Amino acid sequence: MKTHKIAVLSGDGIGPEVVFETVKILKVIEKVFDYNFAFEDALIGAIAIDETGNPLPDNTLQLCKDADAVLFGSIGDTKYDNDPNAKVRPEQGLLKLRKELGLFANIRPIKAYNSLLSRSPLKKSRIEGTDMVIFRELINGIYFGEKFTAEDFSYAYDTCSYSRADIEQIAHLAFQEATKRRKKVTLVDKANVLDTSRLWRKVTTEISKEYPDVELDFLFVDNAAMQLILNPKQFDVILTENMFGDIISDEGSVIGGSIGLLPSASIGLENALFEPIHGSYPQAKGKGIANPMASILSAAMMLRYLGLEEGAKAIEDAVENAINNLIVTSDLDETSDYSTSVVANYVIKILLNEHDHDSYFNFENIMMGKSTII
Repeated sequence: MKTHKIAVLSGDGIGPEVVFETVKILKVIEKVFDYNFAFEDALIGAIAIDETGNPLPDNTLQLCKDADAVLFGSIGDTKYDNDPNAKVRPEQGLLKLRKELGLFANIRPIKAYNSLLSRSPLKKSRIEGTDMVIFRELINGIYFGEKFTAEDFSYAYDTCSYSRADIEQIAHLAFQEATKRRKKVTLVDKANVLDTSRLWRKVTTEISKEYPDVELDFLFVDNAAMQLILNPKQFDVILTENMFGDIISDEGSVIGGSIGLLPSASIGLENALFEPIHGSYPQAKGKGIANPMASILSAAMMLRYLGLEEGAKAIEDAVENAINNLIVTSDLDETSDYSTSVVANYVIKILLNEHDHDSYFNFENIMMGKSTII
């Protein structure tokens, strides 16, 4: 069995906590399915600035380039959020990493779990059965365009640009995914006012002809934001540009009841990075209340990317078991006192019990918050 080299970038805030639990689960998966992983840690973000002055040290970047996949935690710190004059910021490390690795496609699945329907602010009848994937272009658009701010802060601009090639590569991925699902792609744009959106619509329409079994429709981004609330079940695969995707994918988190449930994959031609979308959540740092599910599900996406389907499915099933039994953190159940580690340990219990490895685990100790994992 090939040894898969995994670069582990825990980052800031709750990142180290959720990534620690995720790596623990991956080590159990490694034993259960006879996989081989080589984990190597590296710095990124605020902690990297504190230690090196650089949000993406050269050795971190090289490790990621050499790895088979990158497991990422979160990035950001309030001391930078509250300082508009800071020249070096944690987020610069992640943006540079995406660009250097060519991670052009961000993939975010959004699913409504039956046992958590009441956690969403939306009506059960609206969200029940929701199951979609958002494909967001990740390394172009307004976030990477030319920027300018006048010295007296009287004027500023950010430019947005896209090439045909930028659109083609992610559009093909979205259509390929749709062929495995319900065969529908919705392009979200603002083609009534933006030239870049009109290019997106033209190129995507041309590509759709290569996938005759997939339906293509279009929504302006303002309408799409509204439709995500009114009728999210209508969506199968959503395709969109960078900034629009950033906004609507976070909006979609209310469907599942917590942003702490949403994993993501960032894919390039040669590299891939897997991360929860919840951010660094500094208010929860060190309190043991961070929801590890998004990070754990990101690891499942990583396994699938590496061709380890059996392990990916096992993690997804174990997470769903935990959710169905409300072994969740307080963001999903305000009466819960299950910690980050207890929730992760329950997932491990399911993985081991279903594969006849009960000797690794004592369920009673886990319910008491004690880890018995070797």
